[in-house]
Amino acid sequence: MKKIITICILIACIFGIGIFIWRSNFYKLERSNTGSEYVGNVNIESNSTESEIKMDSSINLTINEKTYTAVLENNETAQSFFDMLPQEYNMKELNGNEKYIYLDSSLPTNSYSPNHIEKGDIMLYGDNCIVVFYKSFDTSYSYTKIGHVEDLPDLGSEDITIKFEKR
Repeated sequence: MKKIITICILIACIFGIGIFIWRSNFYKLERSNTGSEYVGNVNIESNSTESEIKMDSSINLTINEKTYTAVLENNETAQSFFDMLPQEYNMKELNGNEKYIYLDSSLPTNSYSPNHIEKGDIMLYGDNCIVVFYKSFDTSYSYTKIGHVEDLPDLGSEDITIKFEKR
């Protein structure tokens, strides 16, 4: 009986390793010239010997009728957020440096303490709070990074509506 249980456990381990290797190869991402990886809309090219996945690495944010481009991170959180788009949120003001919205559903997380937030960072706080930072500052809080918006202006002290869309 012990031999049968040992063999079953061994087969399950081999099967699990095989699945892990298959998923790792399937989700290989194209690197940009800077070496950063991004996520977004998946297009698989079948002309190559090995399937390549090319992803759209950016989204648009429309704020007060002006559109800004955000580059997404290469993580499950950014991919899940991208898959939800388009969305328009009435985002609340907090601390004179951020706008936030609590989602009705959770996103995957891989939070860390960045120690410093850059103006334009789009982060996930907890597992369901999207935060857009419009000022840089030091922090002890933990976030999962979704992306970054270049040249984001000061968004003021009022609640605002932000529309997030695929490019």
